[in-house]
Amino acid sequence: MTLHHVELWVESLEQALPGFTWLFGRLGYTPFQEWEHGRSWRCGQTYIVIEESPAALRVPYDRMRPGLNHLAFHADDVDAMVEEAGAHGWRLMFADRHPHAGGPAHYAAYLENEQGFEIELVGGVRA
Repeated sequence: MTLHHVELWVESLEQALPGFTWLFGRLGYTPFQEWEHGRSWRCGQTYIVIEESPAALRVPYDRMRPGLNHLAFHADDVDAMVEEAGAHGWRLMFADRHPHAGGPAHYAAYLENEQGFEIELVGGVRA
């Protein structure tokens, strides 16, 4: 069995779209659905939704609260994506320990956008 979908509620769809559109496109996801308050991207049978839901509580997202902390994706070109990320609203987290913030054998980048969402790009395990 695989993951069917993930839905992220954002404070501002307008603010979130440019960064997530770049990220998901770069990771091989293609646009799937579009409606007034949201968008989705699909890769295989799994899709990801970004939505500014009218039902959402109007409190800022905080990944440090109970709930979703971050999403992690396999990425073949971690270094290139890190180079491009800033132009799309993402900043490198743990820059002093990059690319081994997850440990010496874990090659990854941790990115955060202005709304506080964290994405981990996992390049694989290196000896």
